[in-house]
Amino acid sequence: MSDPLDDQLERARELGFLGPGPTAPHRAHAEAFLAGIGDGPVARCVDLGSGGGLPGLVLAMQLPASAWTFLDAMQRRTGFLQEAVNALGLADRVQVVMARAEVAGRDPGLRGHADLVVARSFGPPAVTAECGAPFLRPGGSLVVSEPPNLAGGGERWPKKGVAELGLEPPVLVAGPPSFVRLRLAHPVDERYPRRTGIPGKRPLW
Repeated sequence: MSDPLDDQLERARELGFLGPGPTAPHRAHAEAFLAGIGDGPVARCVDLGSGGGLPGLVLAMQLPASAWTFLDAMQRRTGFLQEAVNALGLADRVQVVMARAEVAGRDPGLRGHADLVVARSFGPPAVTAECGAPFLRPGGSLVVSEPPNLAGGGERWPKKGVAELGLEPPVLVAGPPSFVRLRLAHPVDERYPRRTGIPGKRPLW
């Protein structure tokens, strides 16, 4: 008997939302986020740029007490995500939002409420931090998957740069795969996130 989650990941791959090849490594990578998250509270969570549902679908299944927002800007992907959420019986605690992170990060219903934001291949560190931090409450954590051989480098996540967003210096969770975890020390300044596209065009570092 097939696994319903594997079935949804296979469908995501067929639709082009995951890389080629077997889905098992993608699922294993998403499950590894649990080590990056650690033991902190995870009642309200955001999957930044959810795409084909990784790591969000996997973590929502693994953390049954958590409520999630899956955020993606493309209609085809959010359509798939909503169907997957319904098929997996997660609709009571997972909402799918189609929006740019720069816009969603200013939504009063989303800004400053999350215990956890996760990101896998969302963008460069400065873009991920600026787009992810505004969703967090003080004490919440941004957990980001790091590329092989680049994990946790000081130049990737400089103290001064992340502090501008209210984030503490990153903690490296060694792998493979490796992650960085950045705790929000205080609410993000109202200047952030900047307008759509600006974090990528004029990164903070």
